Amino acid sequence: IPQVAQRPLLLMGPPGIGKTAIMEQIAQELQIGIVSYSMTHHTRQSALGLPRIVHNDFEGFEYDSSEYTMSEIVSSIYDYMGETGLHAGILFLDEINCVSETLYPSMLQFLQFKTFGRHRVPHDWIIVCAGNPPEYNKSVHEFDIVTLDRLREIEVEPEYAAWKRYAAQKGIHPAVTTFLEAKPDCFYLVQSKPGGGKSFVTARGWEDLAEAMIAYPDEQKWEKPKNRDLIGQFLRDDEIADSFSVYYNLFDKYRSDYQIMNILSGAAGLDIINRARAAEFDERVALLGLMLDAVANACAPALEPEEVVISLRDILRDAKPALLEGASIDETVGIVASTREQALARKVASGTAKPSYERKESLVIVKLKHLMEQCRLAGTVVGEEAFATISDAYREEVNAIDPLVKTADSQMTNAIKFIEEAWGNGREMLVTVAELTTRQTTTQFIAHYGNEAYYAHNDELQVDEHVCHVGGLR
Repeated sequence: IPQVAQRPLLLMGPPGIGKTAIMEQIAQELQIGIVSYSMTHHTRQSALGLPRIVHNDFEGFEYDSSEYTMSEIVSSIYDYMGETGLHAGILFLDEINCVSETLYPSMLQFLQFKTFGRHRVPHDWIIVCAGNPPEYNKSVHEFDIVTLDRLREIEVEPEYAAWKRYAAQKGIHPAVTTFLEAKPDCFYLVQSKPGGGKSFVTARGWEDLAEAMIAYPDEQKWEKPKNRDLIGQFLRDDEIADSFSVYYNLFDKYRSDYQIMNILSGAAGLDIINRARAAEFDERVALLGLMLDAVANACAPALEPEEVVISLRDILRDAKPALLEGASIDETVGIVASTREQALARKVASGTAKPSYERKESLVIVKLKHLMEQCRLAGTVVGEEAFATISDAYREEVNAIDPLVKTADSQMTNAIKFIEEAWGNGREMLVTVAELTTRQTTTQFIAHYGNEAYYAHNDELQVDEHVCHVGGLR
C-alpha cells in the first residue's frame, strides 16, 4: 500500500481492556519490534524536536536558517533497531486523542505521511494508535473528520469470552476465572458513583489482582481483615470487591477441604465425593477450577522438557560430524550455546520473546552448558569420546521425562474419574472436557501423549451434543 494511503490503525475503547496487550501479542506473533509511547507526556518540542541554527551555502550565497533536531519518538525507533536488530515493527501511540494543543496541528501530517517535522518513521514501521472515548477521559480531544478520514478506526469492546481464552493461556489464578465464570457481568464495569466520581473494574485490574494473588506463597495466606483492602486496590467497585473477597475465602476453604492432591492421586474418600455431589453450583465451579488448574500445572513440567530435548537432539545431531572428526566440545556445542544466548538476549531486549519461548530457550542453553560440563568432568572434550559422553547425558535428560508424563496422565485420569463418580456425565464433565480441550497446556499434553479417559468422555460428549441439538429443535 502506498505510504500516503496506509491509514494508521486507531484502536478505540474503554481503559484497561488490553489495547496495548493486543499490539504486543501481534508483535510477538510476527516477530517484529514494538515501540510504545503515551502521547499525554509529549509536547511539541519532544515530538517534533528542538530548533537549531545551521549554516547553509547556495551558489556562493551564505545564510543561516533554523531546522529541527530529530523527534524523540522517531529517534527512539532508530535506537531500538540498533539495540535489537529488528528493522520492521509497530510504533504504538497510546492516548492519541489526548495530545497537547500545541502538538495537535502536527498530528494530521504525521498520521498521513509518517513524518514528525522533517524526520520520517522508518519505512517498515507501521503506526498504530489507541484512545479512550470522551466519557472515560476528561483530557480527550475529539478528532475532526479531516483527521478521522486518515485513520482506520477499530472499536475494541470488553468481552469475557475472549478474555477467558487469554486467561487460560496466561495461567490466570483460578479463583479469578472461576468467579468470573459464575459472574461474567462482573468482568468489566464503569459507572458513576452517587456522590461523584467513578467506580470501575477492568480486565487489567483482574489480571493484576491475579498476579498479586499468585505472588503470595501458600504458607502465607491473606489475613481476612486485610485481603478485602488489597482486592479493593485492583477492583474499584465496592460491590464487586466485596463479592470477590467472600468468594476468595470460600475458594481457599474449598482448596483445603477437598484436598485436591488427594483427588488427583486417586485417594479421594467417599465423604469428599458425597460433599461434591451435594455441592451448590458455585462450589462445583470452584472445585472444577482447582482440579483443572492442578492438572495443567502437572502437564507443564512434562511438556517443557520435551521441547528442550527436541532442541538438544537437533543441536547434537548437527554437531556430531564435527565432533567425530576431532573437533572440541567448545568449537561445536559451545559456539551454539553462545549464539543462542546472544539471540535470546536480543529477543528479550526487543520484547518479542514470549514467556514460554524465553523459558524454553533458557533451559536449552542451561542444558547445553551442563552437557559441556559433563564432558569436562569426564576429561573427554574432543572427538568420539566427547560425543559418547554427551549422548549418555542426553539419554538421561530424555529418560527423566517419562515419570513426569506418567504423573500428569494419572492426575488427569483421576480428575475425570472423580467427576464421573460425583456428577456422572452431566454439565460438570462437559465443562471439564471443554476446558482440557481449550487450555493450551492440557491440549498440548493430550496431543503429544494422549489420555484414554479424556478420549472416552470426549467421544461420549460429542454424541450427547448432537442429541442436545436435536432436542433443541424439537
